[in-house]
Amino acid sequence: SDNGAEFSELSQAIESEVYYTHPYTSCERGTNERHNGLIRRLIPKGKSIEDIDPSLIIYVENWCNTLPRKILEYRSPNDAFHEELRNIA
Repeated sequence: SDNGAEFSELSQAIESEVYYTHPYTSCERGTNERHNGLIRRLIPKGKSIEDIDPSLIIYVENWCNTLPRKILEYRSPNDAFHEELRNIA
């Protein structure tokens, strides 16, 4: 995660270790940067969220969540998420 205040108590809340990246070191957040790049294909950086049609946001969300990823052994994030849910249920 980044060093934002929203993560300050996360490790205690989820009873797990949280690893923080160094500021301005994008190479430590490879998957996050990859996802940002995917989003930027359709939504330009710096564009106000108020100027984006909600249907475009829904489309980008669905596209990102159904796109197979090498890091997930070519499963989509949706597939990996539902598989994990089945494992804990």
